Amino acid sequence: MLSDDDKQLLMAHFKPKKLRKRQYFLQEGDVCKYIGFIVKGSARTFTVDEKGHENVLKLAVENWWVADFESFYLLTPSRFNIEALENLEVLQSTNAQIEEFLKDVPAFAAMQNIISQNYTIANQKRMQAAMSYTAEERYEDLVSNYPHFLKRFPQNMIASYLGLSPETLSRIRKNSFK
Repeated sequence: MLSDDDKQLLMAHFKPKKLRKRQYFLQEGDVCKYIGFIVKGSARTFTVDEKGHENVLKLAVENWWVADFESFYLLTPSRFNIEALENLEVLQSTNAQIEEFLKDVPAFAAMQNIISQNYTIANQKRMQAAMSYTAEERYEDLVSNYPHFLKRFPQNMIASYLGLSPETLSRIRKNSFK
């Protein structure tokens, strides 16, 4: 855990930022200069295909990180949009500020390592589910792991996140109540 002194150092390296609902944390084509830790609110990471359809890659809530990590670390233009779905409060930092903080606060480095491991595991599970689970199994997995998503996010975004049409998700939800 972080000591009070470590928390003060953290606040010196992470700056609070507020975004209004529908405001972008990052837009496609921009370099992701900041990583954000969600203090309050929710966000989504998505792309828009050539037909204008939005594809939700990530839904994020309090205590989760938001960023395009490839763009953030490699300083390349992002392929993603990150939008506030509710009024959003984040603590944001640059890569250089994080590197400095990691040197100054070993407890944060250990915590960051655990967060990275959990993020990697969650991504692997999501990829495996997308490739081998049925639509019903993907929905059941979401319900068991992130039940709060059903209250926080509209059905069309949940459907996109699961790789389903809104109609398919509606049918699955209707059948799960039987």
